[in-house]
Amino acid sequence: MAKATKKKARKTVYEGCVYIQATFNNTIITFTDLNGNALSWSSAGGLGFRGAKKSTPYAAQTVCETAGRKALEYGLNEVNVFVKGPGQGREAAIRAIGQLGMRVRSIKDVTPIPHNGCRPRKTRRI
Repeated sequence: MAKATKKKARKTVYEGCVYIQATFNNTIITFTDLNGNALSWSSAGGLGFRGAKKSTPYAAQTVCETAGRKALEYGLNEVNVFVKGPGQGREAAIRAIGQLGMRVRSIKDVTPIPHNGCRPRKTRRI
C-alpha cells in the first residue's frame, strides 16, 4: 500500500532581487527573494549559446526571459536589480525584466573596482 504524500506548497514572493553578472564571455542572471534565497537562475551557456554568441545582448535578453518566467511562478512583481561586470548584456537584461511585467524599483552597479591594484613585482637587480 502506497503512502499518500503531501505536495509541498509553493511559496509566494512579492518582491525580490535580480543579480545580473555580465562578463565578456557569458551572462548569468539570478532571481532571489529579499533574503537572498534563489528562486530561479539561467545562463547563456545553459541555453545553448556557444562561443562569441554567449556575450551578446540578445543572449542576455533570452536568459533574462527564461529566468524571469520561472520567477513569475512565485508571484514576483517588484525587483531591485544589481548589475555586475563589463559585458554587453547589461542594458538588454534590464529591459527584458521590464518587458516581463516586473516593476524595477532600483538599479545598482556592484562591479568590483580595485582601489590600489595588486602589489607590484619587486624591482629587478642586475
